[in-house]
Amino acid sequence: MPTNTSITTTYAGEKASPYIKAALLSGNTLANGLVTIKPNIKYSQVVKKLVVGDLLADATCDFADTSSVTLTERVLTPKELQVNLELCKKDFRSDWDAISMGYSVFDQLPPDFASFLIATVAEKVAAQNEVAIWRGAAGTGGSFNGFGTLIALDAALPQAQEIGGTTVSASNVVVELQKIVAQIPQEIYGSAEGMIYVAPNIYRAYVQALGTLGYVDKFNNQTLGGLVIDGVPIVMTNGLAANTAIFAEKSNLWFGTGLFNDTNEVKVIDTSETLGDQNVRIVMRMTAGCQYGNITEIVTYGITNSAND
Repeated sequence: MPTNTSITTTYAGEKASPYIKAALLSGNTLANGLVTIKPNIKYSQVVKKLVVGDLLADATCDFADTSSVTLTERVLTPKELQVNLELCKKDFRSDWDAISMGYSVFDQLPPDFASFLIATVAEKVAAQNEVAIWRGAAGTGGSFNGFGTLIALDAALPQAQEIGGTTVSASNVVVELQKIVAQIPQEIYGSAEGMIYVAPNIYRAYVQALGTLGYVDKFNNQTLGGLVIDGVPIVMTNGLAANTAIFAEKSNLWFGTGLFNDTNEVKVIDTSETLGDQNVRIVMRMTAGCQYGNITEIVTYGITNSAND
């Protein structure tokens, strides 16, 4: 006789954070720490960015301000999101049995069937969140304004730093990436936090171009120390649309969430005892949102800015 599995599990507030982290922070961008993560935002957070002018001046006997200090601020308001999903236990039971019996390459196994179901859903949520971070729109259900959407609506982006894109291939990728480098403000060129975030097809094209030039080991496809163009690191972000890229400092791009907020909740509800079926309902509630600091220190490629065109 098959085992009758009954599940009723609830996680809320801080207890839900490991599952919310898995759902939100497992995407390429957040898992690799490519942007600044601001957790525990209850509703919204005003983020300040300090800009200081030239500091040194000729010495005198008197005190006199030698510089100007400019404080800019932007508001980061994560959007409330949810997952409502109904799964049939029978469809997943065989997978869980195989994993729990050791027929798997995973060395860290979910401790129970409920955690297995949550992990399965969290993986899909993380993939959707990765896309939202870079090109999401708040008007779309289950999404929020990503960096590309926010930047494209800011008229303060210098027009020279909005670079028109094209279809990128191994034959033109070096030239196109150099267009981005050429528009990086002099003050932050060479910054330890500055990098070019590129779509997967641009990253692939650059690896192919370097391979042709002999800078990539063709046998194991590993670069000699990471991808760089004219001194600027290149990182792949799965959420960017094809043929698009953004240069920015990590400290200038912010992802906000309320990991320990009371609004975070994960529920696994087994309806077999109440409805007589074999279904499990999964409910997740979380918050997520993006914001940036100084628009004049950002360069875009292939992203049309409707505000300054």
